[in-house]
Amino acid sequence: MEQKKVLTNNFIKAKEVRVISETGEQLGVMNIFLAIDLAKSKNLDLIQVTEKATPPVCKIGDYGKYLYSLQKKEKKAKKPVGGDLKEIRLTFNISPHDMEIRAKQSEKFLKEGHKIKINLVLRGREKAMGRFAEEKAKGFIQVLNNMFPIKIEKPLKRELRGYTAIISKQ
Repeated sequence: MEQKKVLTNNFIKAKEVRVISETGEQLGVMNIFLAIDLAKSKNLDLIQVTEKATPPVCKIGDYGKYLYSLQKKEKKAKKPVGGDLKEIRLTFNISPHDMEIRAKQSEKFLKEGHKIKINLVLRGREKAMGRFAEEKAKGFIQVLNNMFPIKIEKPLKRELRGYTAIISKQ
């Protein structure tokens, strides 16, 4: 996204502007030349904040700092805010230590604001031992709940290839 040019000082075309001081105090509507002189006397710039209002709103401040704050706002707006779905895969014969590691990884994802899809995959003869697999998955969810308060978005459910559940931070 291309950023449009911010007008400053002598590039502002309006004859009168509404001026805001560097502290955020409203100084009222004044002639453009008077506003530029006021900004120059403080060794600052007159920056046009918006041209949509009549008269246009201008702020006295450092032009470089203003551009930097705009870039930061734009960058923050582009960042997705949590809610991504991360998948944690468990297996039928997972060792307790591996389950612990996956629980710590899940905790990290939850703290970042992501949702977690727990996927316990069953292959071959493991599908016949569904009860045991379900207990493993419930045990993993219980371990997570002990570490960190969680909310179950989609309860543990048997599917074609195993068990799945979706959890998020409470």
